[in-house]
Amino acid sequence: MKLRLLLCLVFLVNLQSKAQEYFPKNDGVKNPQTNHTVFKNAKIHVSPQEIIENGSFVVKDGKITAIGKSVSEPANSIVIDLQGKEVYPSFIDLYSSFGIKEPKEVEGGNGQPQYEASREGYYWNDHIRPETEAIAAFNYDEKAASSLHKAGFSVVNTHVPDGIIRGTGMLVALNPESTEGDRILKDRSAQYLSLDKSKLSRQAYPTSTMGAMALIRQTYLDAEWYGKGKSENKDLALEALNRNKNLTQIFATDNLLDALRAGKIGKEFNVGYVILGDGKEYQRLQEIKETGSTFIVPLNFPDAYDVEDPFMAEHVTLEEMKIWNQAPANLKMLAEKNIPFTITTHDLDVEKDFRNNLLKAVKYGLSKEDALAALTTTPAKILGEENRLGTLKEGAWANFIITSGDYFDKETSIYENWIQGKKAVINEMQTTDITGTYNLKVDGKDYELKITGKPEAPKASVKSGDTKLGAKLSFSSNWMNLLLSSADTTKIGFTRLVAKTDENIDEISGTAYLSDGSETSFSAVKKSSTEITETTEEEEENGDKEDENIREIMPVSFPNKAYGFSEMPKEEIILFKNATVWTNEEEGIIENTDVLVKDGKISRIGKNLKAGNARVIDATGKHLTSGIIDEHSHIAASAINEAGHNSTAEVSMEDVVDPTDMNIYRNLAGGVTTVQLLHGSANPIGGRSAILRLKWGENAEDLIFENSPKFIKFALGENVKQSNWGSRSRFPQTRMGVEQVFTDYFTRAREYEEARKTDKDFRKDLEMETLVEILNSERFVSAHSYVQSEINMLMKVAENFDFRINTFTHILEGYKVADKMKEHGAGGSTFSDWWAYKYEVNDAIPFNAPIMHSQGIVTAINSDDAEMSRRLNQEAAKSVKYGGVSEEDAWKFVTLNPAKLLHIDDRVGSIKTGKDADLVLWSDNPLSIYAKAEKTLIQGKVFFDIEKDKKLREEIQQQRSTLITQMLQAKNKGLKTQPVTKKEEQHIDCNLLEEIH
Repeated sequence: MKLRLLLCLVFLVNLQSKAQEYFPKNDGVKNPQTNHTVFKNAKIHVSPQEIIENGSFVVKDGKITAIGKSVSEPANSIVIDLQGKEVYPSFIDLYSSFGIKEPKEVEGGNGQPQYEASREGYYWNDHIRPETEAIAAFNYDEKAASSLHKAGFSVVNTHVPDGIIRGTGMLVALNPESTEGDRILKDRSAQYLSLDKSKLSRQAYPTSTMGAMALIRQTYLDAEWYGKGKSENKDLALEALNRNKNLTQIFATDNLLDALRAGKIGKEFNVGYVILGDGKEYQRLQEIKETGSTFIVPLNFPDAYDVEDPFMAEHVTLEEMKIWNQAPANLKMLAEKNIPFTITTHDLDVEKDFRNNLLKAVKYGLSKEDALAALTTTPAKILGEENRLGTLKEGAWANFIITSGDYFDKETSIYENWIQGKKAVINEMQTTDITGTYNLKVDGKDYELKITGKPEAPKASVKSGDTKLGAKLSFSSNWMNLLLSSADTTKIGFTRLVAKTDENIDEISGTAYLSDGSETSFSAVKKSSTEITETTEEEEENGDKEDENIREIMPVSFPNKAYGFSEMPKEEIILFKNATVWTNEEEGIIENTDVLVKDGKISRIGKNLKAGNARVIDATGKHLTSGIIDEHSHIAASAINEAGHNSTAEVSMEDVVDPTDMNIYRNLAGGVTTVQLLHGSANPIGGRSAILRLKWGENAEDLIFENSPKFIKFALGENVKQSNWGSRSRFPQTRMGVEQVFTDYFTRAREYEEARKTDKDFRKDLEMETLVEILNSERFVSAHSYVQSEINMLMKVAENFDFRINTFTHILEGYKVADKMKEHGAGGSTFSDWWAYKYEVNDAIPFNAPIMHSQGIVTAINSDDAEMSRRLNQEAAKSVKYGGVSEEDAWKFVTLNPAKLLHIDDRVGSIKTGKDADLVLWSDNPLSIYAKAEKTLIQGKVFFDIEKDKKLREEIQQQRSTLITQMLQAKNKGLKTQPVTKKEEQHIDCNLLEEIH
């Protein structure tokens, strides 16, 4: 009885271990494949770390059933001898849109924006599409599959590349002979995200990177809330998002800063993104590592610029030149930093560029083991498929490539790419290698025949003495056909040579068909190495073109462009001696005074201070001030406006800080140390501000003023009612409507605050949370304003809701309402002398700042302009002329007063013991047009030094000279170049709607 049960159990196990065929067959009898295929005598790369020399493996039903140094050959086996060949696991592309038709952009709207979603039963924003499934849009693409086969790929993770949350991808085997049922390895392999909107909807929001980031955050919060069953309506998108949350999360980005922004969101919500990068990760390796993400890296190395014309060469920036120079070393640097990465064919001509660029990366220091891991084991592990893909082991899919040698040798040919045990032939494996130099005899005449190139695609050149003949060689299935033109250039005639080659490649013989129609024999005997004495110019040219010399890689600077630092400034102990010190305190301006900087703070102020181990700077005849503070700035940003809604309090400028903006360095050269990066004026309630220290070379997070007060941008006037934008579909369209927007939103915010007190599972709304902070005086308002009627209106609205407007910025009619501003408690940050640049500023006067100041209002001069901001010292001086303001008070307009408006005057804005050492040493009175900022310090670190600036300029010229020479050499070698295009610098102000480039 026990034996019978045991036999039954064994039978059931065997039955279950075999895949059962359940499809009917009506076109003949079933003929199941029962053969094994044995591959033997190969050098097998089992994984990046394990190699079996002269090994064998067995394939059955698309899987590897045995592998090792010696394996037994099952009965009814097909044996393939791979003597002299190498076998690798074939590759996996983690980021692909293979087999997916690119969505087409929807049209309509008659030029008017669409503000509401176009779908019902889904999320309120059309660009959130987690319910999208790649499998519903998939069609196997034989042509694209063939290109991928040739590059060595067997599996792709494909998806619909559309939307911010894009839905699920699918894992597909590029099996050339099977059906979708066999090819689809996973129908839900990963969830994809990006910062790009869907082409399938015209919905306006979001219009910016910061809007996309805010939308992702709100969607995550809503999905969590929805999962608790609190919603009264059905939301298929949020249900899909919750279903997908345990999948691999792949975040596609277009640039380095966006990659770091994706990492930031991932940390906030504890989501481990796999991030598609842009190949410039080497520029911020430490920050890349700190994301904790695996990166998917494209091999899209840029071509050299055509810089033969020295005038056009001036339009290529040092940054662009360095990217061309450094890009091939990116993967090496990632590997050295132990940052996990995979390699993708994304954004490449797979057949033409993938392998060439991969080999170039290896040439520039990427180890072959790391390259292979990035194409096999790493992507397999990310997808949870490490037991089936990426390695050659028992039970894994039989996905492998057979090569003539080392895959990472440019002379190596890929013969076959096997996928799930099915063969895709790339090149004939039994091709005879006929390359070499031969003595050719045809019809009694002697020639020299040189055959170069890869065995499967040889090229020929033929010479008769010093005369070169036209020659065209075709080679297929070991048959050679060589077409020769006549040596006599006065005659038109061709000789055709046809021969079947064999393993004896020392001699080729066959039939010659002469130009007169007769036939004869020919022979070609290969020369020995000692007989080959010289190389033709053509071969030298071809050799140079193929063998690009490894160029010197320029060091990475911070940022990686002109004026970038090779080393970041360090905190110093500095003693300024005998300066004229503008304290902005009770002491006023004091002459022949010393200031000691230590530990990033102003340590001592006085006469005849001792230096100790401090660096002494002789400031005799010079002026030392606190750093300039710009209350209204738009520098150092990747976006200015989120224009998709009339209120965007959920977005933050901190999300779009661009630490590489050259205007940071230019502002330092003008003595500016701190700015308030404001949202634009596209809507009444704009986005949250970012207060920045201009620490050139630091990353975006380190620019943000530590523990800074919370601010937000409001706006009034022409911009918010869209007077000049042609929009007729968004409320408000009038100044009356602007008031109602504020009233409506703050009423809703009060209701929101009350409701959340009574429900612990209340839906968290990022926009309402921000507005509640304003109502509770936890966030300050900077309001873009011009016309007195609207200034009065906004103060009344604020008073009705029991909060105050902190700052009216621009405020060009402030002089008309200065008494009311004083009573309300508002400050004013204005232009010095801008007027008549649009209708609502017709009443602006240059006496505005002095009049507000005279009424006791905290008054500042701001820029709203990248060019003006680096001359704010001169802007402040205009108040001395217009209104007779004292020099000390005028200087406070750009230092202490904006610090007070930003509530950071306890740390910056004046020279006082214990405050941060944000200082500027001027060559002259800082209000003078002749004054130059010689040194600019932030927290005791020198971020601008006029003498170092001179050295940086010399370094820039040296680097440009080196890089231009490298590019000229590349062109002379016949390498592809790209044309130089002149680029205009983008003007950035409150009105800018597009992304900054």
